[in-house]
Amino acid sequence: MKKLIVQKYGGSSVANPEKIKNVAKRVVRYKKKGNDLVVVVSALGDTTDELIELASQISAEPPEREMDMLLSTGEQISVALLAMAIHELGYEAISLTGSQVGIITDTVHTRARIVKIEANKIHQELKKGKVVIVAGFQGMTPDKDITTLGRGGSDLTAVALAKTLEANECEIYTDVEGIFTTDPRIEPKARKIDEITYDEMLEMASLGAQVMQARSIEVAKKFDVPIQVRSSFSENCGTMIIKEVKNMEDVAVTGITLNKSESKITICNVPDKPGIAAKIFNQLAQGGINVDMIVQNVSHTRQTDISFTVPKVDSQKAIKLTQRAAQEIGELEVLEDLDIARVSIVGVGMKTHSGVAAGMFETLAKEKINIEMISTSEISISCIIKKKFAETAVKSLHEKFDLAKR
Repeated sequence: MKKLIVQKYGGSSVANPEKIKNVAKRVVRYKKKGNDLVVVVSALGDTTDELIELASQISAEPPEREMDMLLSTGEQISVALLAMAIHELGYEAISLTGSQVGIITDTVHTRARIVKIEANKIHQELKKGKVVIVAGFQGMTPDKDITTLGRGGSDLTAVALAKTLEANECEIYTDVEGIFTTDPRIEPKARKIDEITYDEMLEMASLGAQVMQARSIEVAKKFDVPIQVRSSFSENCGTMIIKEVKNMEDVAVTGITLNKSESKITICNVPDKPGIAAKIFNQLAQGGINVDMIVQNVSHTRQTDISFTVPKVDSQKAIKLTQRAAQEIGELEVLEDLDIARVSIVGVGMKTHSGVAAGMFETLAKEKINIEMISTSEISISCIIKKKFAETAVKSLHEKFDLAKR
């Protein structure tokens, strides 16, 4: 039976001409089976980082609209090269930018949200028998300004297209064979997970697992789009991300994540009275800063220290906004700590298993790792620790919850 398959290839999968040719061969194998294919591609290798570095040599604070213009060129290169590679194998392909496809976004530059996809162009080209190759990570505003979707936005492009086109399958190709119990580069005993729920994958992605972007999982969960995460360098089955997994509550902890890309900001000696926290966090919200963990301790002197974490890429902007708010409140001291890491345990089964938090804290205590902040959700526990203890924490927790042996 003919299928419509959406595939997404990350930057590591198309990092050089040889890898692009390998992707083309894989795409053609699917095409030979009679499938329709829409292929979403990221920029080559480290292209996005190189473009950001290039911009920083021109301007310390480049306009976000112009950054989108710049960064969107990375994907345009990779889609054109992949189309050429498929043509070389004797098959028809067409490369399209996000705007040509009709990916309409809001007007928030560098982290736009998809509003709708007008997929007429894709349908027209599929009817002609072509492989449609779409530039990931980008779209356009109703006024035709180019926008980008934020880090990992190509995943979001693929999932949104799979929903809009009612695709039979959505495959996300990366440089690993699926979702692992933790990062195999840190813990070689990490095990590939065959199936994982949207909730667990969303939690792991938002807490630092870099295999998929959190927003793409949100869309997949909302519209029930099954995703298979696979390696572009292997034919092995990957990890299925689905609504429910058999016996999903039997296992307390599914995976462990590590995030070294956060900064901790502390405002010292804040007066303990109504409206102060609102004033601080309204300032950050208006600046578009996503605040994550927040800890406030009120002392007997009726003053408090408020600590919170933000993505490291936003830390300079966040510090400026926090200092502005601190000045308005009463010339308070603002401290920044970049030397932190967040280690988290995730599992749907935590809802029905007691003692998980105690097990995590005991394990870190045995390793003499001090916990600076704690955050919990229904299916996760996160601790902020010093960066130098990050790998030790991951390995010891992986062993504690016996994740290598299932």
